[in-house]
Amino acid sequence: MWIVTFGGAGLLPQAPGTWGSAAAALLVWLIWHWIGPTSWVFFLLAGLILSCVLCIMLGGWAQDFLGRKDPGPVVLDEVAGICLTLLALPMKHPGLAVLVAFVAFRVFDVTKPPPARQLERLPAGWGILLDDLAAAVYANLVCQAVLRWVIL
Repeated sequence: MWIVTFGGAGLLPQAPGTWGSAAAALLVWLIWHWIGPTSWVFFLLAGLILSCVLCIMLGGWAQDFLGRKDPGPVVLDEVAGICLTLLALPMKHPGLAVLVAFVAFRVFDVTKPPPARQLERLPAGWGILLDDLAAAVYANLVCQAVLRWVIL
């Protein structure tokens, strides 16, 4: 349970997806300051792959344990979504980039434009994960535009 809730972030009251996304965004921001830009892409890819694999492996168990499809406390999908949203973004202003990525990801994760909503119907961990990855692709594209053309 500790893994699928990202250290308990998904167990916080009200909007567990937002808490999970915020915890992931804060962690990657702290790591940016710790490791710097040279290993940043490697870290994001490692975080993306690890959270995807764990979500797929543990998603079915989590659904059975919590008794519902795509249970809110499971936030590994948000961790993957934050990592994918941040991938290849310009990091001239890291705090601002992470904040813009967080907001964009949450907007697309909540609204679930096609095909995100349809991907939710896939079984177990795949359905939990892939709708968030679709939202992250949309968020990344918006962030690319905002951070490259509006802010820089």
